[in-house]
Amino acid sequence: MESSAAPLTDGGGYMKAEPNLDSAELPKPETDSESGTRDGDCLTSSDGSGFICYKCGETFTVNSHLLAHLCGTKERIPPGAEPFMCTECSQCFTEERNLLIHQKIHTGEKRFSCKECGKSYSLNTSLNRHKRIHTGERPYLCTECGKSFFDKTQLRGHQKIHTGEKPFACTECGKCFPVKFELQKHQRNHTGEKPFICTECGKCFSTSSSLCNHKRYHAGDKPYLCSECGKSFYGKSHLLIHQTVHTGEKPFTCTECGKRFADKGSFRLHQKIHTGENLLTCTECGKEFAEKRAFQNHQRTHTGEKPFSCTECGKRFNEKSDLKRHRRVHTGEKPFTCTECGKCFTAWNSLQSHKTIHTGEKPFTCAECGKSFSMRSTLYNHKRVHTRGKP
Repeated sequence: MESSAAPLTDGGGYMKAEPNLDSAELPKPETDSESGTRDGDCLTSSDGSGFICYKCGETFTVNSHLLAHLCGTKERIPPGAEPFMCTECSQCFTEERNLLIHQKIHTGEKRFSCKECGKSYSLNTSLNRHKRIHTGERPYLCTECGKSFFDKTQLRGHQKIHTGEKPFACTECGKCFPVKFELQKHQRNHTGEKPFICTECGKCFSTSSSLCNHKRYHAGDKPYLCSECGKSFYGKSHLLIHQTVHTGEKPFTCTECGKRFADKGSFRLHQKIHTGENLLTCTECGKEFAEKRAFQNHQRTHTGEKPFSCTECGKRFNEKSDLKRHRRVHTGEKPFTCTECGKCFTAWNSLQSHKTIHTGEKPFTCAECGKSFSMRSTLYNHKRVHTRGKP
């Protein structure tokens, strides 16, 4: 049967959907005499109780509801009404106004701009939701734990933490997630996709939050301040990792060797040593590394390259962290404080060695005589007793 509703010709890009969908557009299943008979592009149940979707078997009491289901819309089309269908994606709407709003997704039109940061949106509701980032407003509250969120979608995703529901599974490794965007973010680990690009330097990132943190590097913005030592950071995650220096907390333990780590990233990199996953091997000495930066730093021990130079005295280093630690000699900065006696140190490992004075711990043992020491440097000095006089 031909439809009386023809596509609009004003360039709007939409049409009224035909109540009986064109059989050329949708594949027709074989009629099953036991389950029902065909009625246009649906199946009518044998007892006449409803209309069955030939794609998934869902039953509807009203034919127009089935039509809306086939069009891919969540809206219920009133009986006798013809839904408005988007010609780009075939999604249907009960009102022309909703279709026009939806079409902005395809046209890329973004006429609603944020006065704070200039970011633009196709919908006013999206702009209003974005504004909460600047105002700090979090109107959606979790009744379980009291945590608040910018929008309802975030709240619904969070609530699945309490229910344990994880409906989104990764087809690569089977890992499940409570919300779809977390799955999509995880899948980039498999694909290597980095869709977020810095316009300043061209560096790519797998998540928008990583890009935002990186942009602060160009701007020199370090809004996250450590309350212990006053050190500031580009991202909150960097601050949290740094704070473990003061607390000594290392919550991530390797089940293979017992080594402990302050942050998840370092822990995961370490695990690759045991699994052998994506290890980088030095062609000079055969040593293996899980992290590219550590691998590059190691290679400089063979080449003798020292690209990091102190502007005060000209001393050069092969690692940036060594230069950073050296600079404290000139600045007098001692950010690592012993909570027992208040003594301050320029390096974290110096603080850890000092702490053994208070605890009485002597973790460094001489393999020759079994004598133990609180500091590695003391052990090295002691070893000369055994090597003295030897060729």
